[in-house]
Amino acid sequence: MRLKSDSIENGKPVPEKNAFMGPAKGETPPIRPAGNATPHLAWTEVSDKAKSFAIAVIDTDVPSKADDVNVEGRDVPRNLPRVEFVHWLMANIPVECRELAEGACGEGIVARGKGNGKIKDDLVGPPGSVQGLNSYTEWFKGDADMEGHYHGYDGPCPPWNDSIVHHYHFHVYALDVDTVALENGFSLAELRDVIKGHVVDEAVITGTYSLNPKFHA
Repeated sequence: MRLKSDSIENGKPVPEKNAFMGPAKGETPPIRPAGNATPHLAWTEVSDKAKSFAIAVIDTDVPSKADDVNVEGRDVPRNLPRVEFVHWLMANIPVECRELAEGACGEGIVARGKGNGKIKDDLVGPPGSVQGLNSYTEWFKGDADMEGHYHGYDGPCPPWNDSIVHHYHFHVYALDVDTVALENGFSLAELRDVIKGHVVDEAVITGTYSLNPKFHA
């Protein structure tokens, strides 16, 4: 299976139109809201065994400790252990669907999360598909203005003082089952559990992103 995108070039920075926040000069903090649109994705050379698809978008460079995150005058250490941050989960994409247009599954920042209690109204996806929760659900806990259930896609927003550039892996999985037993709001662990043994092919595009002014000088 081959995955291509008109939005994201493999190994290159994710465009601001597909990011949650973008860099800003002369501001504190040095960031501003970005387009947050789902990127264009198209997959070809699909196995005859495929009966449905799933998508997972994961940042693998997230600081394992938040002590220094976005703290003025400090940097997140380069050698700090890193963990995963989920940006998008979707499953039960029908086998007939081989392409998603840019913005087709949401765009813009929605405080408290897209699909927060009204998933059918806020999210658009292929018929029958279900959207998982992304990690902004946990990140914004305790924030009176932003706390909520973040379904679907929300793009890159790495710490603006991180010493490393983050990598965002856009995975498309071809599965040998028509549907998996997931409902809206599922987690990455639940997705990995139900697709185990059913992945007949996989394709990935990896984009990069940073909000550190040192990388935008």
